Amino acid sequence: MTTLGTVLGIASLVVTIGFAQTAAGQIGKQFDAVAATQVIVKPGSTRNASGEETVTARLPWDAPERVERLVGVERAGLIGEVPLGEARITAVPINDPSAPETFSPPLLAGSAGLLDAVRGSVVTGRFFDAGHDERGDRVAVLGERAAEKLGINRVDSQPSIFIGERPYTVIGIVAGVERRPDILDSVVIPLGAARADLGLPAADELQVRIDAGAGGVVAQQAPIALSPNTPENFTVQAPRSGSELQESVQADVNIVFLVLGVIALLAGGLGIANVTLLSVSERTGEIGLRRALGATRRAVAAQFMVESIVIGLLGGLIGAAVGVFAVVGVSLLQQWTPIIDLVMVLGAALLGAVVGLAAGAYPARKAARVEPIAALRSGV
Repeated sequence: MTTLGTVLGIASLVVTIGFAQTAAGQIGKQFDAVAATQVIVKPGSTRNASGEETVTARLPWDAPERVERLVGVERAGLIGEVPLGEARITAVPINDPSAPETFSPPLLAGSAGLLDAVRGSVVTGRFFDAGHDERGDRVAVLGERAAEKLGINRVDSQPSIFIGERPYTVIGIVAGVERRPDILDSVVIPLGAARADLGLPAADELQVRIDAGAGGVVAQQAPIALSPNTPENFTVQAPRSGSELQESVQADVNIVFLVLGVIALLAGGLGIANVTLLSVSERTGEIGLRRALGATRRAVAAQFMVESIVIGLLGGLIGAAVGVFAVVGVSLLQQWTPIIDLVMVLGAALLGAVVGLAAGAYPARKAARVEPIAALRSGV
């Protein structure tokens, strides 16, 4: 049972670090599907002495067309939040001041290519096109959660919503938005309608969908395409390289799992210390007899230290083996690629001996201080 505590502690340490490395590898592989193909361009801003932020530039309305000419860009779309003031978005035109306040979703404005740029999908109906945008048509697309709260689940009957007192025809409901999940809770209208009806001055950001690996090139060229004379007025968020991402993710995950493993290891060390201390109390007579026959304090202390180290080393070896089998077994069941550091496994096994050494230090010292006469008189 004493060895079992160390086995569990070392096994937990190996399992947690092994799973951290394996999980980081899996995250790094899957990251390219979404984040590695996303670039976001925003207007630059400055802060004055009072801390107020001032926008130094505006995204041009034809920004998607400019950026889509760049190599590596698949699709681009503008998006901006439309301030409503006191206006509300409702599904009925009746305004009853005595009625309880109902849900009013946020209002966003976007260009025709926005849905493709953020990797969204249409549940029913369609997304508005460039013609709707140019004409400023009063059409709207709902996120699936906003549609549910507004009580709209189909568009074949041409339902309408009201933004203030203006009616907008709902032409589609979208879902599965990977890059801007807030769209699912919002109402999206064409930029042309937002400019004409609500006075939208500019879009907030440009969402760009790129080929994997094109982030660095697009990040350099996009500001120039938007403003050749002042490209520094725009900030670009581009994906890091895969190696940097994997190292960053692995470091973060390792910290969390390492803390859990250390806690489990401390529990095993305390188990060894408690059992060894109890052993000293139970073997007081034996210690006294050895001392009476000529054993030195150092010899008695060494006996208990060796016992603790052997228990710790045995537990470390068994625990490291159990941890490796656990990581490999779970990885095979989940169809992952197990990643195990051999140096870490060997170090964990030796760490068991170190834990045994540390746990046995105090009990060994206490055993060495037992007086032969007092121990023999106790009759233990």
